Amino acid sequence: MSNPGPDPEGAALLTIGALAALTGRSASAIRYYEQIGLLPEPVRVGGRRRYDPATVRTLAVIETGQRAGLALDEIRVLLSASPGDPAAVEQLRDVASRKLPEVVALIERSELVRGWLELAARCECPDLDQCPLFDDPALPGGPSEKRSGMRAKVDSPGRVVA
Repeated sequence: MSNPGPDPEGAALLTIGALAALTGRSASAIRYYEQIGLLPEPVRVGGRRRYDPATVRTLAVIETGQRAGLALDEIRVLLSASPGDPAAVEQLRDVASRKLPEVVALIERSELVRGWLELAARCECPDLDQCPLFDDPALPGGPSEKRSGMRAKVDSPGRVVA
């Protein structure tokens, strides 16, 4: 296997295949990130893409941001800071501060859904028409919440507690 050649600082440049292998990303994902501006356009050697080794870290930032639930536009904000710029950490804090309330609300909703599903899994009602789980669901957006802002609670199959 031939060495793709050094970059101007002397580090070996990576082919798209080598970059994909190092990061666990597909070559098509790497090209997509270039297309939407998350990765800079790579240098070309003989018409083939060659990446600076620092691109491995950039892809790690993208992957971690996605796993944390950040949208690509939010990740773009993080990547827009110059390397070594302390403002990047402030941008990270800003993005996290905006995203955190969304995640907290999602967790709260998920806990309500889990509770309802646990009750439903233990339901012993003879049919759905008699099941109090469907009379006034204790789920976000249920009929009582829309009418009064309150939700009924079901403490056991067949028993609704206001």
